[in-house]
Amino acid sequence: MSLLRTHRDFRLFWTGETINRFGSATSSVALPLVAISMLDATTFEVGLLTAAAWAPWLLIGLPTGAWIDRVRRRPVMLASSAVSAALFAAVPLAGDLLSIRLLLVVAMLAGAASVVFQTAYTAYLPTLLDPSDHAEGNAKLHGSASAAQIAGLGCGGLLVQLVGAANTLLVDTASFLVALGCLAAIRYRERRTTNPRRPGAIRAGVRLVAQDVWLRTLTIFGAVSNLALMGYQAIIVVFLVREAGLGAGTVGTLIAAASSGGAVGAFVGRHTIRFGMARALLLCELGLPTLALLIPLSGTSPVFYLIGAFGVSLGVVGGNVVKATFLQSYCPPDLFGRLTATTAFVNYGTIPLGALLGGVLGQTLGLTPALWITTAGVPLAGLILLASPIRRRRDLPTHQGSGVPGTAADSSRVRTA
Repeated sequence: MSLLRTHRDFRLFWTGETINRFGSATSSVALPLVAISMLDATTFEVGLLTAAAWAPWLLIGLPTGAWIDRVRRRPVMLASSAVSAALFAAVPLAGDLLSIRLLLVVAMLAGAASVVFQTAYTAYLPTLLDPSDHAEGNAKLHGSASAAQIAGLGCGGLLVQLVGAANTLLVDTASFLVALGCLAAIRYRERRTTNPRRPGAIRAGVRLVAQDVWLRTLTIFGAVSNLALMGYQAIIVVFLVREAGLGAGTVGTLIAAASSGGAVGAFVGRHTIRFGMARALLLCELGLPTLALLIPLSGTSPVFYLIGAFGVSLGVVGGNVVKATFLQSYCPPDLFGRLTATTAFVNYGTIPLGALLGGVLGQTLGLTPALWITTAGVPLAGLILLASPIRRRRDLPTHQGSGVPGTAADSSRVRTA
């Protein structure tokens, strides 16, 4: 029986990350509402704001991964949390200086801090837990993150109505400070890395993904899926406010209720693994996201959004639990930072493109046609998994070269990179 609940350092890590996700969820509602309600932003500008937050993955994602593999991760996470807290505090303090341009700068710099934090976080977790606890740890983190997101989205809309959109960002500031305190209290200390700086470090991460059929498939799927997901998510708040005629509080509550699928998804992801990782992945990433096609009907009734987004959230989080558990056992530990950065560079790199796509389509074609186009891409992305070896397997391999054609030779080169 797992003892994670009595694992002091994991509890601190878990608590800090959960509170951090709560704050981030409030700002994900508040930031576009600052642009819409205070600055009268256009649909394209709201999409551009989302794109700015994710653009750093394209700009610094790969070098960050190579760097993270050479340093201790916890100090990096502490610094990133402090920077993020200061950036979100700057918006309500800006006063008359507040503008779309300032919001774009804050979003991009906070996005850069997030790149550093997320890369370090992903590489740090496997060192904090025993391998036998990885699946449960991933499920707990993803499940609590989804629950925190539900609460944060609901509270975000209500706080906007009570204290204003800009002041709501102070909740995110406070969450980063709490997370910083939890990280600082962790007793576990990583060993100082002995990995030297190598000119080919970034290429090693790229080669690791490009030459491995499993990593390559999951990375391409993630990129296409995120393009479609962010395409509709970048404009959904604008749609619900301007087309469906909902207030800020109602929008936050509706998005929070739909996001509750993520909490269910963490449970589903962890427990369907026993029936096979490959089968669980197809269920979560191909079957459930087809409900996204209900979202464009939300103008007639918010229930369609609730059902559609619930299914998407359930599938995405469930799939993330499966993929995280697979990667932590499959990838060599000394390459995990580079793996994270390379896959995130591709996966997250399409997010700003998706946000821009949603903004452009919403501005030129209208919000409803834009939603039909972008949500259709969510289930279509799952066809990439069907065209891969995943379709013919019950489980995914537990380590590189484990009886998988075309990967054994590649893995020998990657392990010595």
